[in-house]
Amino acid sequence: MISDSEKIDQIITGMDREAESIRDEALKMCWYMRGGLTYNEAMNLSHQERELIGGIVKENLETTKKSGLPFF
Repeated sequence: MISDSEKIDQIITGMDREAESIRDEALKMCWYMRGGLTYNEAMNLSHQERELIGGIVKENLETTKKSGLPFF
């Protein structure tokens, strides 16, 4: 049986991982957009907005690979 303190530790650990994932996603978006999106703006995006931007980035990466043009 899991004690209340263990449950709390699990919840906090899960929330820490989720927060780190959001920060990582936001920083990657800022990098891909080359300053067109600030970190603060990225952090204020909703989950759905981050997913949409991530999809656009993925599409652009695939187009770049297919075209053979340099991305960086």
